Amino acid sequence: MAFFQNTRKPEGLGGKLMVTMMNHGHASLSAFGLQHIAIQENASCLDLGCGGGANVKKLLARSPQGHVTGLDYSEVSVAKSRKCNAAAIEAGRCEIVLGNVMDLPFPDDAFHVATAFETIYFWPNLAQAFAQVFRVLKPNGLFLLCNEASGADAKGAKWASLIEGMRVYSSEDLRRLLWQAGFSNLKMSENPKGWLCIVAEKKATPQPKQPL
Repeated sequence: MAFFQNTRKPEGLGGKLMVTMMNHGHASLSAFGLQHIAIQENASCLDLGCGGGANVKKLLARSPQGHVTGLDYSEVSVAKSRKCNAAAIEAGRCEIVLGNVMDLPFPDDAFHVATAFETIYFWPNLAQAFAQVFRVLKPNGLFLLCNEASGADAKGAKWASLIEGMRVYSSEDLRRLLWQAGFSNLKMSENPKGWLCIVAEKKATPQPKQPL
């Protein structure tokens, strides 16, 4: 396996190195994204594609009386994330689950907040995945997604050419797909680096879907 293929699904020794690099390399992106969302102290949070678990730890800090679940389909990522958050797991405040975003192993209306940092590029069917996220969020729940590549420059296309199964979505692509899944009150932000942050809400009263 080419080393950068581990950004999609970390495996083996290269995957272990990759998740460690992700924990450090994505710190600025997660800080950029988390400043756009308010998280209650007792919130139940879900981090999708949790990688090495650094963002799970940040969510635990933001919800000190709450619970955070991390999900990843890579056994390497799950192991690293569990190690990173061992104290919170022991305290019953955290769970790291091996699973797939295409069929989330959680009941309806389970979480106040769902996050996805630098991961949706690799979800094979974004419409289905967003529908799953919508299902497991509580009414008035929030979905935060953050990408370093927004399709606005050649950077994303370059990485997509190197990593099999990677697709970079524009802000308009994501707006349309989130609306189709039922989300509303979308708030989009980009920084000078081209990083994209979107916060979408699952309204307690279903909203009419925006025309395409």
